[in-house]
Amino acid sequence: MAKKIVLAGGTGFVGNYFSKRFTELGYEVKVISRNAPNLTWDNREGIIQALEDSEMLINLAGKSVNCRYNEKNKQEILNSRTETTRILGDSLTGCKNPPKIWINSSTATIYRHAEDRPMTEETGEIGTGFSVDVAKRWEEAFFSYQFPNIRQVALRISIVLGADGGVMIPYTNLVRYGLGGIQGPGTQKFSWIHIEDLFKIILYIRDHNHLTGVFNCSTPNPITNRELMNSLRHAFNRNIGLPSPAWLLELGAIFIRTETELILKSRWVIPERLEKEGFLFTFPTIDEALAEISKNN
Repeated sequence: MAKKIVLAGGTGFVGNYFSKRFTELGYEVKVISRNAPNLTWDNREGIIQALEDSEMLINLAGKSVNCRYNEKNKQEILNSRTETTRILGDSLTGCKNPPKIWINSSTATIYRHAEDRPMTEETGEIGTGFSVDVAKRWEEAFFSYQFPNIRQVALRISIVLGADGGVMIPYTNLVRYGLGGIQGPGTQKFSWIHIEDLFKIILYIRDHNHLTGVFNCSTPNPITNRELMNSLRHAFNRNIGLPSPAWLLELGAIFIRTETELILKSRWVIPERLEKEGFLFTFPTIDEALAEISKNN
């Protein structure tokens, strides 16, 4: 009988990658999403049955933040994280043999804009603003549940890089069309993680039964925006990249219906707990990550 995991919000960029990799490892993957043919969020009995006798629950659910922060989108961003987390928590309470691990997404944007020092799990300072409030309420919803026999881990995930989606699509297009210069001041920190390392963190947590609580999921080698754009141009063989000043980014964000926070906020996040536990990154540097991504792009 195949080992079973439940992947909530498993149809996006990260979810599709995880589903593929877990299937390769011999798992039966049960996906919960908004639409059939997967399990849907209103099918509470089906979710409980999927969770029964499963090895692990991984929750990645949440509306994309790549949108304008109007009131409607802000409410959907919040609800899509907190409500799905509560549905899963309530469903776990209805299980006779629940999974031993519940891993819930969070976000590294919970920390403040930082250009002065890195943010760790222990010494990081929680920021302010809409995105931070969402992150705090997401984690509060998750940790409001306490189970005697289920380990709970919240992953504060930084920007995920991979060949088949996510931010690499707009970044690649910018570079290819000669717009791969610095964005804003260029000094803002860019904390990131390769999607394969994120997957391996899941496996590492699975295999180390003492691990609980909050983990930063980010390479130990964050870079500046200037370094990022330089590495992107090198990876995709582009010598020239026009810069994008902050005022132009603000204007462009209105037209493409997104927010400049995704580019201009300085995220300086270090995976201190993972490093202390001995986790080894497959792609610790941006050049190693982009070399792998560019050959598959």
